[in-house]
Amino acid sequence: MSRPQRRILMISTHGYVAAEPELGRPDTGGQVVYVLKLSESLARLGYRVDIMTRRFEDQAAIETVNDRVRIVRIPAGGSQLIRKEWMCDVIPEWIENATRFIQSKHLSYAFIDSHYWDAGLAGDELARRLGIAHVHTPHSIGSWKRDNMDGDPKDLDRQYNFTRRIRDERAVYDTADAIIATTPQQREILVSGEYDVPLDKVAMIPPGFDDTQFYPVSSATRQALKRELGVEGPLILALGRVAANKGYDLLLQSMPTVVSRVPGARLLLAIGSTDPTPGEARQVEDLRRLAGELGVGDQVLFRDYIPDELLADTFRAADVFALSSRYEPFGMTAVEAMACGTPTVITTEGGLWEMVAWGMEALYANPLDPEAFGHAIATVLLYPRVAGQLARFGSHRARSSFTWNGIAQQLVNVQHVHPRSDPGPELVPDDGPRSPVAIPVESAEREVQWVPAASS
Repeated sequence: MSRPQRRILMISTHGYVAAEPELGRPDTGGQVVYVLKLSESLARLGYRVDIMTRRFEDQAAIETVNDRVRIVRIPAGGSQLIRKEWMCDVIPEWIENATRFIQSKHLSYAFIDSHYWDAGLAGDELARRLGIAHVHTPHSIGSWKRDNMDGDPKDLDRQYNFTRRIRDERAVYDTADAIIATTPQQREILVSGEYDVPLDKVAMIPPGFDDTQFYPVSSATRQALKRELGVEGPLILALGRVAANKGYDLLLQSMPTVVSRVPGARLLLAIGSTDPTPGEARQVEDLRRLAGELGVGDQVLFRDYIPDELLADTFRAADVFALSSRYEPFGMTAVEAMACGTPTVITTEGGLWEMVAWGMEALYANPLDPEAFGHAIATVLLYPRVAGQLARFGSHRARSSFTWNGIAQQLVNVQHVHPRSDPGPELVPDDGPRSPVAIPVESAEREVQWVPAASS
C-alpha cells in the first residue's frame, strides 16, 4: 500500500489571511485564527499545509507561516477587497488560477478542508478535479443567520446575499465528503430544515484555542494587569469585530442592571478596528450614544482593536467576560477567556452554551433579555465563590476539550472517506481562449507565475 500524501490544502478565500492577521479588518476575525491555528497543529502532526486564499491589494503571492505551513494567495476579481457575501462571483476565476498553480508545482494533497461557503464552492470543484476528499467547515450557516437578523427580509437579502448563499450552501453540503459542525446546534441545523444533510456525513468538532497563549495566572498578576489597563474596581470585558450580530448594544442595555447591583462596575468594550469602514465607525458612535442615553456612559470604556500579543493579558485583567451575540456560530473568545481563568457569561443565541455546565464552567443567559443577562454578570461580580468556581472549572473545561492539537487530530480522523470515484478532467494546461480579467502576478522569488483563466 502506498504511503498517503502528507500535504493538506486549506481554503479560506475571503478577508485578510496572513501569518499575523490584523484582526478587526473587514471579514477578518475568528475564522482566520481558526484556519491558522488548525494548520499549525496539522503541521505538528507531520503534515505540510497550504492555506489558499485570494490575493488582492499589495499582498505577497506566498507567505511563510512556519517551515511546514505557507499561505498561497491566488488572484481573482481585481485588486480590491471583496466582501465575503460576494466572493462567490469570482470563485470560478479563482479556481482556474488555483488549478494552474497546483498543476505547475506538481502538488498533491491528502484532502481539502474548505472554510465558509465561498471557499466551499472552490473546495468542491478542486476536489473533483484532483480526485480527493473534500471536508467542509461552514463556520456559520446562511439560513440560521437569515432567521436571526432583524430588519426587512428583502433589504437583508440584498445586503447579505442570502438567497444565493443558501442555494450554494445546499450544493456544497450535498457534494462534500464530510461537513464539520462546530456545535451541536449547527449539526442540528445541517441535518434538518433547508439543508437535510445525512447525519452520518456531519462530524461535530469544536474550534480550538492555543493553550500556550491562553492559561490562568495568579490573582496578584491579574490585579497588576488590571492596573496596567488603568482600571479600578470590577471589570467586565467584551471584545470582537464591529458587527450588529455581536450584540454590543444588548450588552449596553444590560449595564443599568449590573450597575444597580454593583455600582463600581465598568465595562471595557474593545471593538475598534485598525482600519474601520465608515459603517463600522458609525456603529461605534451609535454605541457611544446609546451608553449615554442609558445613563452608563461613565461606566463604559471604549477601546480599539487589541493586538494578539496583548489579548490573553486583557482576558486575565477582567473579572468577567461577556459574550452577548444575537447569534454566534461558536464563540471562540469565550473559550479563550475561560482558558485564562476568567469567569464567563455566554449567550444562548449560539452553540457554546450547550457544551458547558451552567454554574460550574460558565453562566449563560439570553442577551435578548438584557435584564437577565445583566443579572448573570452581576452574580459573578458579587459572589467570589461563584467567580472562583467558574474560573477553575471553566479553565479545566477549555483545556480538556478545545485545544488545537486535539481538534487537528479529530479532523484527520474525519477524512476517512474515500477519494471521489470520478476525479474529473486531468489537470493539463488549457490552450483555449483566455479571459482578460485574470491578473498576471508573480512573487519576488518567482515562486508563482500566473496564467490567465480560460473564458467561460
